[in-house]
Amino acid sequence: MAAYHYQAMTKTGSNSKGVIEADSERQARQLLRDRGLIPLHIRTIAKQQSRVKDKLSSQDLALMTRQLATLLAAGIPVEESLRGVSEQTEKDKVRELIIGVRAKVLEGYSLAQAMGEFPNAFPELYRATIGAGEQTGRLDMVLEKLADYTENQQATKQKVQQALIYPSLMIFVSTAIISFLLAFVVPKIIEVFTSSGQSLPQMTSVLITVSDFIKYYGLYLFFLLIGIIAAFKQSLKNIKIKRAWHKLLLKLPVSSYLIRSTNVARYIHTFGILFAAGVSVLETMRVSASLLSNLIMRDAFDTAAVRVREGTGISTALKETGFLNPMAVHLIASGEKSGQVAAMMERAASHMDGEVKRLIDTALTLLEPLVILFMGAVVLFIVLATLLPIFSMEQLVG
Repeated sequence: MAAYHYQAMTKTGSNSKGVIEADSERQARQLLRDRGLIPLHIRTIAKQQSRVKDKLSSQDLALMTRQLATLLAAGIPVEESLRGVSEQTEKDKVRELIIGVRAKVLEGYSLAQAMGEFPNAFPELYRATIGAGEQTGRLDMVLEKLADYTENQQATKQKVQQALIYPSLMIFVSTAIISFLLAFVVPKIIEVFTSSGQSLPQMTSVLITVSDFIKYYGLYLFFLLIGIIAAFKQSLKNIKIKRAWHKLLLKLPVSSYLIRSTNVARYIHTFGILFAAGVSVLETMRVSASLLSNLIMRDAFDTAAVRVREGTGISTALKETGFLNPMAVHLIASGEKSGQVAAMMERAASHMDGEVKRLIDTALTLLEPLVILFMGAVVLFIVLATLLPIFSMEQLVG
């Protein structure tokens, strides 16, 4: 049985579209006619999916995973669980994707192999973990862990986005107001002093220069900045430039700590999930390293996998990367000695998650007052530069 995406016309003449399962395109058309629909266009989801570029949002992926884990834990077969999840979702894109996966499962594919047909929607970590769960017979437990992980990532992402709304809005509004003042208001005020031939204070002269620059070249500067950003993003497609950029980021004080913390937390979390699911150590290390966003760190953890293949202990190899903190190394080493690597990895991941959350909370707490102070300083500069000539005129009159 295959999944088909259809477009049809109702008896009233309105358009209808959706997903239907059938053994053939001919049967799909007949099923649509039985529903009182006139088929206009039908395509097989599996054949068209290679051209689909959309990814599932972390929220949709977490919800789907949680629903699938719940149904499997209740003893419902995989194909029926997928049908149940597809019927519960309200988004056509998600429903189409799940039915496409179910169609592959009905053809004899494993769940991991079926999801492998849709790589843009299901990350490598997701597919590898589910494959290990199928091999060990603990698919429901593995999906529960994946659901916890994706929900935690989604919660952190939403927290950051919500916390950035006010500072971002404040920066945008403040920048717009200051630009308006410099381009239109300040020149008219300063014109009174310049026409009188009065010598202006240094601060006022600087303000006039900045104001004139924004007035005549501000728009060009805006498009120039956009061009520079676009060119920089394009240049990062060159692997050598990207590697050099990532190396520089690891040397900058603030960005270095942030990148190290988030990537190490992701690595350890992935390691713990895969290893607990029964994936081999080397494959676990390979997949975990492939999910790191920083190329320099990815190379270091790939080297750690090579060291483990040569016989080095996991904790020793990871310590040699220089990116793990002592607490995480000690926890992993304890796990190796006690034979509970997965459990200790989960503890290390929880410890790193705590550090990342504290880092995010601290950064977001400091961001708002820093923005206020910076914008206040700019406004104070404009006010003082405007008032200083007035004070000078009063002194001359006095």
